[in-house]
Amino acid sequence: MENFSFSPRIINPKKIANVIFFSADEKVRRSGKMIEKEMPWINCFVLSDPLSVTDFFSEKASVFVLDDTSMAFVDSKKIHENNKDSVVILLSSNDQIHRSSPSVALKKFPYTGEADLIFAFNQTKYIPNQIITSVVRCAEDLLNIEHYSQERRFIFLIVDDEPRWFSQFLPVLYDIIGQRADVKVTRTYEETLQFLFGVEHESDIDKDQYLVSGHGDDVVCLITDVFYPRGREQRCNAGVDLIKLVNTYYPRIPTIIASKAKEAEDLKDMAFVLPKGDPGSIETLRNYIYDHTGLGDFLVRDRDGNEIYRAKHITELFSIIKQAQKETTRANQLRRILENYGRKDSFSTWLYMHGFRELGDRLRPMDITGQEMISVLISQLKKEILSMEKTPIIIDDIEVFDLSGLVDALRKANPSTIQPLSDSDTFSTWLDCKSYPELAEELRPIHGSGKKLSFKITGIVEKWIKIYAEREA
Repeated sequence: MENFSFSPRIINPKKIANVIFFSADEKVRRSGKMIEKEMPWINCFVLSDPLSVTDFFSEKASVFVLDDTSMAFVDSKKIHENNKDSVVILLSSNDQIHRSSPSVALKKFPYTGEADLIFAFNQTKYIPNQIITSVVRCAEDLLNIEHYSQERRFIFLIVDDEPRWFSQFLPVLYDIIGQRADVKVTRTYEETLQFLFGVEHESDIDKDQYLVSGHGDDVVCLITDVFYPRGREQRCNAGVDLIKLVNTYYPRIPTIIASKAKEAEDLKDMAFVLPKGDPGSIETLRNYIYDHTGLGDFLVRDRDGNEIYRAKHITELFSIIKQAQKETTRANQLRRILENYGRKDSFSTWLYMHGFRELGDRLRPMDITGQEMISVLISQLKKEILSMEKTPIIIDDIEVFDLSGLVDALRKANPSTIQPLSDSDTFSTWLDCKSYPELAEELRPIHGSGKKLSFKITGIVEKWIKIYAEREA
């Protein structure tokens, strides 16, 4: 029997290997312990003088974490010259910087212009231990988006000018999206237009070329404030115009307005309003992201927004689409809904997020309609489902085709071969493709090493084997 090879989608081919700390704050320096725990593949260095930071050299991707004091003493230009793949981060304890737009901060504190990313930290809301892994991940995302974007990416775009907000928000967002998408932070209207459309002014958007001029085609969710700088205006409702612009050119992109401003309420027809800081807002955000960006179940809604079908995995999606093959009133209505989903890339986005990279490519875009579209979807999904039965995950040269085989391999394999599969989300991606989404979610990802990691993963798989067996009984 001929088997197929399994190729997981790796969103960040360039992984951060080194984090260099140069800070007078002990809690910042000690936050490296959290990185070593949550990101065990990263080496952390705490340096004590500016010359050793400036002269640090590595051929591997590196993040330099500096505070307000140390930032003034290092040469960020030389850091970048010495380290091809490097990101310089200012972890600021200055409350004015926390609340300021880039131009205001630059005018008062010129050293802010030396940083590639700026985050806020203090001892209450933005504690170094709690934010440091998201800071490093954001740096890794930035590096990959700017220099390693050969394959189609999936990006959550955050637009907010104040570091205090996204410093607090990013740990929440990364907890939701895991390893399945990147995050890009922009802080002005012009920077956002440049990222989305490759231009700095709306009038320069080329209606025929905008899809290939910027990164807008890679964005799967926009999370924006209402007020942030545009031109010389430091505080204007640029978010309103951005949402209207995205709705015009990229109507498929779900938009979240993170704001309590009255202007946000006026945009309810075009975006989901998430009041900053309200009780329960995090769970509301999680549900919205899972339901609208392809991360969770595939939802089929009628024109009024009511849920009529929900698919947890590709086999259930296949069953739903088969119902649209019939010649009934209900099937005709379902076909029209699915036609709209095809135009908005809903199928391909969901498939990409659940590990079906090549299938997502084949179904993007859907230029066909009616029964022809349904036939193509059924044919392609059936082919993928059948091929996954012959697609093993390989653990220490052991071919694994099912859950019981996975348990056996986890027990036999050298633990050193298990760790990279867990760190890179390979287990979860394969399980998603095999129609085990709940198990995939629980394993997405688990970091650790040695036999302890093997035992932990094995225990989780054994637990779900029992759950799935009880469901089928």
